[in-house]
Amino acid sequence: MRPFDYVRAANVPDAVRAASGEQGAPTAARAQFIAGGTMMLDLMKLGSMQPGVLVDVNALETRHGGIEATPQRLRLGALVRMAQAADDATVRRDYPVIADTLNLAASAQLRNMASLGGNVLQRTRCQYFREPGWSACNKRVPGSGCAALDGVNRQHAVLGVSERCIAEYPGDFAQALVALRASVELFGPNGARTLPFEQLHRSADTPEVETVLAPGELITGFVVPAGPWTRRSAYVKVRDRESYAYALASAAVALDMDRDTVREARIGLGGVAYRPWRAREAEAMLAGKPLTEANAEMAARAAYAGAQPREHNRYKIELGRRTLVRALMQVGSMQV
Repeated sequence: MRPFDYVRAANVPDAVRAASGEQGAPTAARAQFIAGGTMMLDLMKLGSMQPGVLVDVNALETRHGGIEATPQRLRLGALVRMAQAADDATVRRDYPVIADTLNLAASAQLRNMASLGGNVLQRTRCQYFREPGWSACNKRVPGSGCAALDGVNRQHAVLGVSERCIAEYPGDFAQALVALRASVELFGPNGARTLPFEQLHRSADTPEVETVLAPGELITGFVVPAGPWTRRSAYVKVRDRESYAYALASAAVALDMDRDTVREARIGLGGVAYRPWRAREAEAMLAGKPLTEANAEMAARAAYAGAQPREHNRYKIELGRRTLVRALMQVGSMQV
């Protein structure tokens, strides 16, 4: 691990000022915010990330570590811990897909430490990114190539990829935010702004720049609009083992139903895409139709119609389809 400076911020403006001083530095070397540190420290030890400054934002928890629910929305502060949100009675009752994504992630110890803001910014588990010994990684060294294209790519993405990068986004919580069409609140050198969560992560065309966050910009919270679909929601995650493993394929599903007919479907896919992935084609395919297994399978085929597999991850297309069908039928049968 290389030397770095450490700053403990007292408030959001202090945090932004401390993190805004190295705007010309490469992304991996800029100042980085740290809360739970459950991934950042791993990547620093491996040498995959080498920030010049770590800005500790845990003191912001007093203001940005709360859960607020009204009939119109749910707001989750960025410093809310994963376990805190997963155990919240309102989240479990009214937004079960959020609780599912958090309970099925990591381990109990990590869920106690990790913040929601840090969770959505976690970086890929691609071995070619995490091990600096591999020289060809456009995320670490722009223009160097992508070793995963012709390497061992069983865990890699099939949706939203490019010839520059096929890394898989590893998170779970983000799939619920995409499905529920949440927004994310930000504060940076130019003040506060809010944008749809779906716009936070960039495409694989710029793998060295993963989000639209400006240097020094900090996530302060997430807002999830309430609706008839939030209670009828769930997350299905398929992985190599039952705990402490990342998804091979997953589906976050929320449905607004009129008896057996789908008024509106909201779907986020995980384990298969470069970034948190909204399955718009599948949503459109289900709207106004009865939720039958045949219609669910048709929607799943639409969701993966644009897949671009490589040698070892071709199985993810069929696995992803079956995972989505399973999630749709599970959510459709819920009693709410």
